[in-house]
Amino acid sequence: MITLKTPQQIVLMRQAGRIVAELLTELNKLVKPGLTTKELDDFSERFILERKALPAFKGYHGYPCTICTSINEEVVHGIPSSRKLREGDLLSIDAGAVYQGFYGDAALTLPVGKATPEMEKLMTVTKGALQKGIEAARAGAFLSDISNAVQSHVERHGFSVVRDFVGHGIGQQLHEDPQIPNFGTPGQGARLKVGMVLAIEPMINQGSWEVVVKDDHWTAVTKDGKLSAHFEHTIAVTEHEAEVLTKL
Repeated sequence: MITLKTPQQIVLMRQAGRIVAELLTELNKLVKPGLTTKELDDFSERFILERKALPAFKGYHGYPCTICTSINEEVVHGIPSSRKLREGDLLSIDAGAVYQGFYGDAALTLPVGKATPEMEKLMTVTKGALQKGIEAARAGAFLSDISNAVQSHVERHGFSVVRDFVGHGIGQQLHEDPQIPNFGTPGQGARLKVGMVLAIEPMINQGSWEVVVKDDHWTAVTKDGKLSAHFEHTIAVTEHEAEVLTKL
């Protein structure tokens, strides 16, 4: 069941979203060769707790950390560890926070050091796909209009959309109805209504859309070993254009 959020609830989600946005901004500044993903995770937990919020991911279905750090061919749910970042890595960071019972969720992808032209193109297209999805999230539109906007943009540039993981509703739970695939034909699914809050998150691969999950039961990687990128925002559907709740 899709739950509509009241204006008062969206105020709290806006604060949760701001904490996530501020965290990702700081992580973007910190990332450099030689830093471990565990150091990024430790920083993230302190950052969230200092703002009277809680990490959204830690303990979720047993997930052990505060953020997800996915490197190169890792698509999503990479677990922070003693692994050191290297010059030329492509790092996706997914972060979430709970503020007074309401969730915010966002992700970004960034290069460690200097990006190659191939990395730049993948990041640009993935970020553009997220923007296309947000622009499609208008009251009266269909849920699959978001999906189609993402897929059309991505495939026009020669990349592929991951099928195994999707966006989602969000509110007092991290994952709520509806699911939001990043692929599909327009004009299908639920009508978007004012008060819906959605996490739109394109996960885009350089090669095939197929992924496999590693033995840690969390980290998903591209089946062909090629690069993947991930951008996400939490947005609220309004009478006009969607409000991005995880943007500074």
